Amino acid sequence: MEIEDRRKNPDRRTDRRYALNIDIEWEGLVGRQRGSISDISPLGCFILCSGEVENGETIKIFIPIADGMKVQLWGEVVNHVFEIGVGVKFIELNDSQKEFLNKLIESLGDN
Repeated sequence: MEIEDRRKNPDRRTDRRYALNIDIEWEGLVGRQRGSISDISPLGCFILCSGEVENGETIKIFIPIADGMKVQLWGEVVNHVFEIGVGVKFIELNDSQKEFLNKLIESLGDN
């Protein structure tokens, strides 16, 4: 049996990733879960979590901003590793969501 190398997945992001550690919530077919984003780019992120998902599944990501408010982003699962986390490609971002991501990434500098 040949083991698939996830790093050669054609959906693997090519944009620079920025490390961060932010607790978030995400929601898929099995309901709302907790996790934390470990890296992010303008095109997607990796969420450390133990929830069950399938490649191609659409999920909602809720990023806290202030006073209990959250920014909601849509993403497509492009990679998942059981009990470790999921790689997500952002989809259907509007201008304000893109601006939020750009400002978040700018604040991370050269981490």
